[in-house]
Amino acid sequence: MHILLIHQAFASLNEAGGTRHHELARYLVSRGHRVTIIASPVNYLSGQRGTHTAWVERQEDPPGITLLRTYTYPALHRSFFHRVLSFLSFMVSSFFVGLGVREVDLVWGTSPPIFQAVTGWMLARLKGVPFLLEIRDLWPAFAIAVGVLRNPLLIRASLWLESFLYRHADRVMVNSPGFIEHVTQRGARQVELVPNGADPLMFSPDGHGEAFRRAHGLNGQFVVLYAGAHGLSNDLGVVLEAASYLQDEPSITFLLVGDGKEKPHLQAHAEALRLTNLRFLPPVPKASMGEVMAAADACLAILKPIALYRTTYPNKVFDYMAAGRPVILAIDGVIRQVVEEARAGLFVPPGNPRALAEAVRTLASDPQAARQMGACGRQYIETHFNRQRLAEQLNSLLVEMRGSHGRENSRRR
Repeated sequence: MHILLIHQAFASLNEAGGTRHHELARYLVSRGHRVTIIASPVNYLSGQRGTHTAWVERQEDPPGITLLRTYTYPALHRSFFHRVLSFLSFMVSSFFVGLGVREVDLVWGTSPPIFQAVTGWMLARLKGVPFLLEIRDLWPAFAIAVGVLRNPLLIRASLWLESFLYRHADRVMVNSPGFIEHVTQRGARQVELVPNGADPLMFSPDGHGEAFRRAHGLNGQFVVLYAGAHGLSNDLGVVLEAASYLQDEPSITFLLVGDGKEKPHLQAHAEALRLTNLRFLPPVPKASMGEVMAAADACLAILKPIALYRTTYPNKVFDYMAAGRPVILAIDGVIRQVVEEARAGLFVPPGNPRALAEAVRTLASDPQAARQMGACGRQYIETHFNRQRLAEQLNSLLVEMRGSHGRENSRRR
């Protein structure tokens, strides 16, 4: 089967960012499928454009995966207006590039941004193949809740588009059980859960990241790692406040690895607070994240205290657990259920820097308990959220969709 994936924010294993789709694509190729991915040359995490200069840059890596990076307006992080221009430019360019992809058996569109899902739907209908709509977060609901999307006209148009796509997709796939009620209430007919997870083989729970620690002067430190986007939703200002409460603990260091629109403001705030126990590092390719996580003693996942964020399964939490590191979780809801059932870390109320600081003190004061939490998290991932098993679930879904579509077309004839 030839699968066409439309994904503006796609990141391969040698890039920074979420690599769920690259990992899934590699598995699908191992099962005999071909995967063509249309993506942007602009890194979604950093907003930086790669070295691509042509309208379409073609890459083959590994064999069976074709990556087509097509023109995208580059000013992704300048403002909300420029962000929308970036989304719309990719929607248009990916549509025309997608028209030229031959012998497609299924189109897989993913949201957010929701506009690229429109491309996926149009290409599927023009090519007469099934359309799988993947929902990675609840856009526009999240954008409205966080205050990024405010214009009433744009809100109404976005909500209409969201419902239209739910109703017209052959299947809607969600990566969190918290999303199911939302999408079904808005028109999704058949909903499939293929949750986020992690590949345990990408991480070494017994490693200590000695080389990374030496390179960054972290020997003897209890390292609390945050890895990922530095955006408005990530509430990293709370982390800075927690670090300020822990300046009396010279052996504790916060490490913020990643990039995003808010990073310059966070760096300025950290300097104003005169934080000596918190460092910013640039984003790291996923292929190198195992070493970074091995250097950590605990890992942090945090989002703003917004009710809708209770529905999320953040990718980073599963990576932290696969790495065998205890999770400090400042996110309530369905992901809290996972961490607590696994006995893999400590929950703190979102938006509470003092509670976050106390959780860090607790783990730093009992390294053996922290290691035990990490071991429990690793075991839980291996049993319940192993990406290999989840990829097989996706493979079965895709094969079933193609078969159902073929039978339906036969009945029509």
